[in-house]
Amino acid sequence: MNVRKFSAATSRDAWRQVREALGPDAVILSNRTINGAIEILALAPEDLSSLGEPVIEKPALSDSTLAAFGVSREANEQPARSSADKHAVEDNQASNLADALAASRDASTKAQGGAELAQVMNELRSMRGMLESQLAEIAWGTQQKREPAKATVMRELLSAGFSASLARYLTQNMPKNEMADTGMAWVKSVLARNLSVIGNENEILEKGGVYALVGPTGVGKTTTTAKLAARCVMRHGAGKLALITTDGYRIGGYEQLRIYGKILGVMVHSVKDETDLRIALDELKNKHTVLIDTVGMGQRDKMVADQIAMLSGTDSKVKRLLCLSATSTGETLSEVVRSYRGGGLAGCIMTKLDEAATVGNVLDVMIRQKLSLYYVANGQRVPEDLHVPNQHYLVDRAFKLKRETAPFQYQDEELPLVIGNTAHAMNDKGLREVTLG
Repeated sequence: MNVRKFSAATSRDAWRQVREALGPDAVILSNRTINGAIEILALAPEDLSSLGEPVIEKPALSDSTLAAFGVSREANEQPARSSADKHAVEDNQASNLADALAASRDASTKAQGGAELAQVMNELRSMRGMLESQLAEIAWGTQQKREPAKATVMRELLSAGFSASLARYLTQNMPKNEMADTGMAWVKSVLARNLSVIGNENEILEKGGVYALVGPTGVGKTTTTAKLAARCVMRHGAGKLALITTDGYRIGGYEQLRIYGKILGVMVHSVKDETDLRIALDELKNKHTVLIDTVGMGQRDKMVADQIAMLSGTDSKVKRLLCLSATSTGETLSEVVRSYRGGGLAGCIMTKLDEAATVGNVLDVMIRQKLSLYYVANGQRVPEDLHVPNQHYLVDRAFKLKRETAPFQYQDEELPLVIGNTAHAMNDKGLREVTLG
């Protein structure tokens, strides 16, 4: 008798070794796990047959006995064959179960390895971010001592409301050996050059078309729509203008625009969905200008996508103008632009300039997002408080409105910490596209 031992990392590999060495009819004597490995003791079928005398199968009952009970030998042998087939099926099921368990263990091992690799990569990214921040702090601290004019310019940009990443980008690329005054003049020229505005209001008043004012709740869309409507009526008359509102949710939203329309002598149409809007625009296609006042929605509202789809699904080309409140923070404005951009914005309108403590935040977002500024609104009067923008005036105003209170002023020792947090933001695509001259 020759008992052989087979060892492998998994049951599947061990079974395969047994079948290759002893054949499919090998006799398994034991199956156990030793030191994390699978060990199988097996015996060849011919060795098993040599252990005893050959067994001669004899019929359990004679033919005469079976005939007495009226049962044939084939019928008597059928249960024996069925029992053998049943044992074979059970053996196959056991083998398949062992293979399935082995495959499950392999998959679990691979999944665990993938999770550990992902964790290692996250830790490496975190370490890289920490190193970049610390190196940026050290580099800026050295540069601050070597070129104090850049520190002054950086402090002015941050106080005006511009983001730390844009301020760092501009000061790093500022010409060397510049004084603070000349450095500020260079920064203002770069900001004005990158701020896109319409040359004159003929873009809307003379060319006409369909314009929809969109944006979050409370940014002044209805009032701005009334201001634009008044300008169109003064230029072309009430017969060339049509007003549409989709604001059926806010209490008094339709009534407010209807009162403005009544004063101007312009009919206001109310629509509820894309079908109504398509019908209304088809009926008003002979109008020179159509202004659409939309319902205000928060930038995180899922209905923003539905609103964009409604305005984009008409036969007429609807140009969307995003209303940006100058009182909002830069982070909020960036989120609003990303949410409302959709298939593309025609431009934007800055509102509530008279209420803002700083305007660098909204100018920063316009420069990064490459938005064209159509109008600036600085009050509630219709239509007086709507102006065609001037980029040089807006940049100068941004620095004149800088924070004057002590809690919002950055000290020299705080600037390295601010710069250190901009390491990741310096990879922003919009920042890299800023034209320096």
